Amino acid sequence: MRRPTVERMEWAYRTAGETLAALRAGEVSSVELTEASIARIERLDGEINAVCVPDFERARAAARDADAARGRGEGGALLGLPVMVKESYNIAGLPTTWGIAQFEDYVPDEDSLPVERLKAAGAVVVGKTNVPLNLGDWQSYNEIYGTTNNPFDLGRSPGGSSGGSAAGLAAGYSTLALGSDIGGSLRVPAHFCGVYAHKPSLGVVAARGHVPPGVPALPVEGDLSVVGPMARTARDLTLLFDVMAGPDPLTLAQAYTLNLPAPRHDRLADFRVLVLEEHPLIPTGAAVRAALERVAVALEKAGARVQRDSSLVPDLAEGAAVYSKLLMSFLAARMPAEVHEGLGSVAAQLDPDDDSLSANRIRGMVISYRDWLAANARREEHRRQWRELFAEFDAVICPITPTPAFPHDHGQDWEGRRLDIDGVAHPYGDQIIWAGLATMSGLPATAIPADRTDDGMPIGVQVIGPMFGDRTSLRLAELLEEEIGGFQQPPLA
Repeated sequence: MRRPTVERMEWAYRTAGETLAALRAGEVSSVELTEASIARIERLDGEINAVCVPDFERARAAARDADAARGRGEGGALLGLPVMVKESYNIAGLPTTWGIAQFEDYVPDEDSLPVERLKAAGAVVVGKTNVPLNLGDWQSYNEIYGTTNNPFDLGRSPGGSSGGSAAGLAAGYSTLALGSDIGGSLRVPAHFCGVYAHKPSLGVVAARGHVPPGVPALPVEGDLSVVGPMARTARDLTLLFDVMAGPDPLTLAQAYTLNLPAPRHDRLADFRVLVLEEHPLIPTGAAVRAALERVAVALEKAGARVQRDSSLVPDLAEGAAVYSKLLMSFLAARMPAEVHEGLGSVAAQLDPDDDSLSANRIRGMVISYRDWLAANARREEHRRQWRELFAEFDAVICPITPTPAFPHDHGQDWEGRRLDIDGVAHPYGDQIIWAGLATMSGLPATAIPADRTDDGMPIGVQVIGPMFGDRTSLRLAELLEEEIGGFQQPPLA
């Protein structure tokens, strides 16, 4: 029987699991899949601009090698599957700029560890995806590569900083992609583009080589920051997570094997879920509230125990303030000295009674080691409280940001922007609050599509699990996908 053509089999929106099964069965080759991926990028990406660094010729060669390996009887978890990688990961021979114009020509000479693992599993990298300047926004635009648009509405943000990866997945360029997260950079793009993403527990996925241009790729894990998988289905998300997870072999961690606990439950009816809708520092928009309620009702109908409040929840306002300080102290460590000195003057002029998130962000940029230790001690107290909460609940479901994807907004500096929440303007930066809930304490969080707005924009929510309970939040995401549905194609595709 003649092998069906790639076009007839419509591979763009098949799952990774289905595509890998077809590869194993000989129904399609890696070369065919890769050519289909390249053709789709070339056809659609002029408007979307998700793939900022194509790597098509090396992808074609890798696909030929994958087909040859399969012909020899060799295997691999992702053998022959086209994937995309966020621009911020080092890939030998390709630019790593983080959107910083002065590093436009910087090209590392070795792959990051997550990319090594991807290639070792047989994946075919078709290109790198766009990011905001220095990965510092919930939009994805920079002077080098321009603006990435949301496939559901080209006038809106696809999220950031993994916006190119999310937009490419939504547009059907590949089934899997790599991203990273410190302030929602995996979860916000997934939320805005209707796909799945997983922020791993801190330290579960070694990130060596996910570093700014020119920074040595050393086996040092940064505070708060993680790398993780993105996909269009929850099961595919777990597939890629399993490829990425593990300690760095260059550290003492090589002395042990990472064994994450199995999911706490395998049926929705057995889960104990806390649904959080309110935050004391920022309102939740009506569309996101409706999505949370849709998930809560589905859980209740399936027999899960659902609560909408609990005295065990740590102080959310204090947590946001501590997170702001820890986050900005980490980010400011790489600022030029003259910029850092200027921030010291700004911080000195703050009203001592000003406990706003903006003020705490500025204080965090110039925090002393003594004050950092005090903030870290508060973090440890929050971690203790989360452990107590997760003795009573298996997961917390809450917003990722207060709104669906917003229109592109490049006109002002970050602090000067405003976010419209149901007609009321709020500080743009304060939307980080919900992402910080998991990040500050290092908890795993899985972003899932939950609903659509009246005009068709995706709305996601996050499933937060106990520390190292990655498989619990991932499994709950799979079960919810079966119950409420998941990714839906954008109209342009």
